[in-house]
Amino acid sequence: MKKRVTITFPKTAVQIPITYRLAKDFNVAANIIRAQVAPNQMGKLVVELQGDIDQIDAAIEWMRMRDINVFSASAEIVIDQDSCVDCGLCTGVCPTQALILDSETFRLNFRRSHCIVCEQCIPTCPVGAISTNL
Repeated sequence: MKKRVTITFPKTAVQIPITYRLAKDFNVAANIIRAQVAPNQMGKLVVELQGDIDQIDAAIEWMRMRDINVFSASAEIVIDQDSCVDCGLCTGVCPTQALILDSETFRLNFRRSHCIVCEQCIPTCPVGAISTNL
């Protein structure tokens, strides 16, 4: 089973080796999609948890008991085609090539099945045409 979650933890929990504990204590693999973590600051991870559903649920409960917020990451990237100017800047930061320029029409194509919702494209868009549905 796979489950994508956003983990937000207070600065007091930054020192906890979360991904290590998930693997060692719960046999849950954590594929880090996006991370914003710094010493003595609030941290945020977007991860895809993989393992037995009961173990994933136990791991989530373990994090919540340590004041670590865990939210289901069901957001999707949305592109406002009316605002998009097909500049292609977003294609340069997309790690999965979900955003590509058509070589014939030079129009932006969004391949939703490739998107991991890392949100790197959002701040890159100069016209604000890219957002999430949340």
